[in-house]
Amino acid sequence: MDSTSPEPSLYTVKAVFILDNDGNRLLSKYYDPELYPSMKEQKNFERNVFNKTHKADNEIAFLEGMTIVYKSSIDLFFYVVGSAQENELMLMSVLNCLFDSLSQILRKNVERRCLLDNMEGVFLVVDEIIDGGVILESDPQQVLQKVNYRADENPLSEQSVAQVLQSAKEQIKWSILK
Repeated sequence: MDSTSPEPSLYTVKAVFILDNDGNRLLSKYYDPELYPSMKEQKNFERNVFNKTHKADNEIAFLEGMTIVYKSSIDLFFYVVGSAQENELMLMSVLNCLFDSLSQILRKNVERRCLLDNMEGVFLVVDEIIDGGVILESDPQQVLQKVNYRADENPLSEQSVAQVLQSAKEQIKWSILK
């Protein structure tokens, strides 16, 4: 085995972020604290990524030694960032899972206003897909099941904070008992 190749790791996602049409941050989660430790560095990286990708028709970009997969919808840009050695297909499966899960929660209306109105659900979805940089799930139906979303029930934005917390406590309790 080549001694210069990096060791395999579960930590495949370095960051996930969603930007609006102007490149403004709506959501971001960085999983590698050494990558961009300050908010200023993160926003600068996001601005560089947005400038490189917002007019491109590609789905993948390479910038600052990172592999970036992305997708746009109406007035949103979704990004998943991995290391330069990361498998683009793995990153793309995370991106597709994120987008498809949010599409269900937002009732196929994946645009800025709806995303902001359902931000707690967006964070729950991201946390179900990735935990500390480790990909936990890539199936949107499993993600929706885990966040306890049903199309015929109240969307997460209509649930009280207490209901969302209770649901999370029940999920934690059941995962511990398994």
